[in-house]
Amino acid sequence: GRYSLTMEASTGYQGSSFRLGEFVLLFNPWCPVDSVFLESDEERNEYVLTQYGHIFQGSSTFIYSIPWNFGQFEDEILDICLQLLDTNPKFFQNQDRDCSRRNSPIYIGRVVSAMVNCNDDQGILFGRWKQPYDDGVSPMAWSGSVDILQRWRKYGCQPVRYGQCWVFAAVACTVLRCLGIPSRVVTNYNSAHDTNSNLKIEQYLDENGRVQAGTREYIWNFHCWVESWMARPDLPEGYDGWQVLDPTPQEKSEGVYCCGPTPVKAIKEGELKLKYDVPFVFAEVNADVVYWMLQSDSSRKKTVDSKSVGRNISTKSVGRDVREDITHHYKYQEGSEEERAVLEKVNLRKTYPTEEEGLKVKIKASEGMNNGCDFDVFAVINNNTASERTCRLMFGARAVGYNGVLGPECGSKDLLNVALHPHTEKSVPLRILYEKYGGCLTQDNMIKVMALLQDYETKEIVLGVRNIYVKNPDIKVRVRRCWPLSGQDRTLGQEGR
Repeated sequence: GRYSLTMEASTGYQGSSFRLGEFVLLFNPWCPVDSVFLESDEERNEYVLTQYGHIFQGSSTFIYSIPWNFGQFEDEILDICLQLLDTNPKFFQNQDRDCSRRNSPIYIGRVVSAMVNCNDDQGILFGRWKQPYDDGVSPMAWSGSVDILQRWRKYGCQPVRYGQCWVFAAVACTVLRCLGIPSRVVTNYNSAHDTNSNLKIEQYLDENGRVQAGTREYIWNFHCWVESWMARPDLPEGYDGWQVLDPTPQEKSEGVYCCGPTPVKAIKEGELKLKYDVPFVFAEVNADVVYWMLQSDSSRKKTVDSKSVGRNISTKSVGRDVREDITHHYKYQEGSEEERAVLEKVNLRKTYPTEEEGLKVKIKASEGMNNGCDFDVFAVINNNTASERTCRLMFGARAVGYNGVLGPECGSKDLLNVALHPHTEKSVPLRILYEKYGGCLTQDNMIKVMALLQDYETKEIVLGVRNIYVKNPDIKVRVRRCWPLSGQDRTLGQEGR
């Protein structure tokens, strides 16, 4: 916080007071006794001093990054961050108590997580996950935090419209770095939003294999949060280090839309009772996806996907503009003894069927999936049994937002009698027409493809799901500069992309 420095001088019975000025006291990751001390000089440079970075987006099978200017040392940003702390509801409720707790990065982390969104307070960003954005700025248009923070202050601490998860995370990263807390933006692919803490995302399908509307639980194509480095003296030994802070308003924590700080080690070890919000973040990277398909007799048949959630957890590498995969920080290797011990601790049973057994369905994408073009996707079916199977294949594609919300259908087929010979593979194409998907793609350019195979004899249901990215065409720009020369033009041409 900001402090005033005064000198008191007295001689005999007389005294005088001299105001020497003000200073701002921040966390100090260079100081070994500070609760945010980070030993590596390279990591301090990356997670405190560096003002630019990359945030990863896309899907688990098509990862790309966008550049971001964090700008934590730009003019006015420190003043804005301190004003943010003085605007939080806890400051208004009890200023002395709030200020006395600001020496704790745990407390500051929770305040920043709550104040970056505006759901409970005069926070920085207003979230919106679908068009229109006409009364604000599209979340896709932001390229840095500085403009957002300056707008928030300029307009009297009114929320800036609009943000989505990477914008919330990036702004929080700027504020935390400005205050001296080492921080980085992390992206989790196939991120689960578990609303009832049962570590399951339940999806309901009708008789034709289409997802029914009404669910509040989704699998986000990707979701961004912040990790901050700090000690955790409030927890048993061993949980210092990286902590998840998620400012995107998803679920309430102690009555407020915030999340964390959640020890990354507690997530990996399945310690769900530790502070804060471990069950929610554990589910984001570990939940099962349970599909309930309606049958002709009104019963429902269950199929479970235990592998897709929590893939390719990513952040920018230290000192390099490339992706670092940190999935191993959050979870043990699939099928390992360590993973089984963690799942048993949280009472979550996962089954990973081998490639050699039963019926299998995978989605394969063709080359040239460019926006504006027709293209094919394929349901690749394997019958890894010794007997012939006759099945129904329900194969469809729908536009989808990055947060998992489904849009209109853009292609489907329903094959009632698919004959599968023993130990063979069959590929079934589905043509996706631009005239069908062009008008329903969101700004995320994502299509969810689902292939549901039902064996008539055994009633077994096998599901294949994949989110595919429709690539915008490359744009080539030719720059021509004209110079006057003896009454004529001399042209200098350059090409770029």
